[in-house]
Amino acid sequence: MDLSGSSSGAAVRAFWGRLGVPGLVDVHTHFMPERVLNKVWEYFDSAGELVGGVEWPITYREEEAERVRLLREEFGVLAFTSMIYPHKAGMAEWLNGWSAGFAGRTPGCLHTSTFYAEPGAAAYVRDALDAGARVFKSHVQVWSYDPGDALLDPVWGVLAEAGVPVVIHCGSGPAAGKYTGPGPVGRVLARHPRLRLIVAHMGMPEYADFLDLAETYGSVMLDTTMAFTDFSERSAPFPVRERGRLLDLGERILLGSDFPNIPYPYLHQLEALERLGLGDEWLRAVCHGNGARLFGLPDRTLPDRTLPDRTLPDHTLPGPSPLPG
Repeated sequence: MDLSGSSSGAAVRAFWGRLGVPGLVDVHTHFMPERVLNKVWEYFDSAGELVGGVEWPITYREEEAERVRLLREEFGVLAFTSMIYPHKAGMAEWLNGWSAGFAGRTPGCLHTSTFYAEPGAAAYVRDALDAGARVFKSHVQVWSYDPGDALLDPVWGVLAEAGVPVVIHCGSGPAAGKYTGPGPVGRVLARHPRLRLIVAHMGMPEYADFLDLAETYGSVMLDTTMAFTDFSERSAPFPVRERGRLLDLGERILLGSDFPNIPYPYLHQLEALERLGLGDEWLRAVCHGNGARLFGLPDRTLPDRTLPDRTLPDHTLPGPSPLPG
């Protein structure tokens, strides 16, 4: 079975083609410096505690250029991210430099940055914004940090003011951490209610609690990364009774995949969304429209309207051993 080549790509393209969208917008993909990514893959191979101690084969263990080709040419992903995250102090600024270079040389990549709970974080976050960063990544589980740490308060403030989203892994899946769950991040939102958080993995496994946060704060979004798939449903099934809320929040749910670090074909994430039975309009919004609107991408499928509360301000648009996330 061809998991990463042309036959799988044709099926992915057929999926979004049926929906009538020009391609996919995937807000949760990983590109990192080679030695960092290799360390991440080694950790997955070890079935370590942060991946729940389960076997986790990497489907797309390819060279960087091939991974980019798969996303753009085979799967038709129009825009994607380079989710990076430090596991120690002094690492974030270096990662940001690498990621800026990657975005600059990689068509379709949204300039991604990160930060760590350390002195000076707000300053290099401002530098990243000035350099054109359009999305940030935060990983509460891997960092094992309190998002309410005083060192991060100015960071959240800067990002809230800029209106730039943060993809944050704050749920307790696949393994709980000291500061995972809705409580710590909820306290951050109480202080910074305009902060644009994209809760990774739909907040797995505390789905209902993170849906509550999204209903409370209009700036909170969620990404679908690994949610609803056979792999995740075995250990953290999404409650059937909550499916109606997915429709209600349909404009704030974004496609995420975790490519390349997934133990199944890319297509399976899309099929998992389709089998929820929420309809083509919902799928169009999740797989393309919401992300296109958030990042100001051309979208021929959207009505002629603007959503200033979800569209990034013009100044954010571009000009002429780490563990799993």
